[in-house]
Amino acid sequence: MEFVKDLRWKKGMKVKDLFEQFEQNGFQSIELFKAGKIILKMINEHAKIFLTFTSNLATSGLRGLFAQWIEFGYVHAVVTTTGAIEEDIMKAIGERFLISRFDADDIELHEKGHNRIGNLVITNDSYMKFEAFITPILNEIAKEQKRITVSELIWKIGERLNDENSFIYQATKKHVPIFVPGITDGSFGFHLYLTQQKYHDFVVDVVKDFGNIMFSISQDDKKGIIALGGGISKHHAILASLISGGMDYAVYITTSRQYSGSMSGATTSEAKSWGKIKDDSDSVTVNGDASILFPLLTAYVFDSLNAENEE
Repeated sequence: MEFVKDLRWKKGMKVKDLFEQFEQNGFQSIELFKAGKIILKMINEHAKIFLTFTSNLATSGLRGLFAQWIEFGYVHAVVTTTGAIEEDIMKAIGERFLISRFDADDIELHEKGHNRIGNLVITNDSYMKFEAFITPILNEIAKEQKRITVSELIWKIGERLNDENSFIYQATKKHVPIFVPGITDGSFGFHLYLTQQKYHDFVVDVVKDFGNIMFSISQDDKKGIIALGGGISKHHAILASLISGGMDYAVYITTSRQYSGSMSGATTSEAKSWGKIKDDSDSVTVNGDASILFPLLTAYVFDSLNAENEE
């Protein structure tokens, strides 16, 4: 059994140096250190890694890190929600989101055409520019292809973007599929509906994409998941792994707790009861804010991999 060690700052200390002290610090810092070690193991053992996140995290600056995880070749597939697609596109076409406050006057914000997400704001103007950008693209795709999966649709949109910080752009460039099982749950859904009213035989096939994600992995593959937040994006990935024996590695970061019985709060241990994560998996649930923890985790993993490559 290890002993607790006091954290010490040192002049010129790097994030990696701080992170490694978490191993014997206590509480969630120990769990975060475990997460870093598990992710390094995933990458070094060439596991197929699913990166899943909720839309609010794409609203934040984490979007740039998601793009880098894909750009550097560490991600096998992305599973997210509709808002993340919309907001990635908005930022890729030059829109900027505002920093507000958690206690902002929401009635006043509504009157200004400002939509609050925690302490961030997206303006109605950004949604109008998104509509102006996406409508002709959807019309063009509907003319070319009558039936299309969500991942194919996002791929085609990515071909029309040019932003290194866009995870859609990087995914298209690196041939990484993006799965969005709840594609109609947002502004994008309205635009798909309007497109279908104009082109009645245009179908976005969500069910076929379920087959695509399931059969992108096999029993023989090492499989891992990094799940930021919960909901449909997290569950879609672990459910897809069920028929191929479950995940070998799993890292969850969430602010939710297990006591409500929600998917967002469900632990890696709970997933073992369903067979979605293997009994002998390397797995950890870290309770905390991904906007803080994921950048620390990323810096540790990338620095560690760079150090390995330099040896």
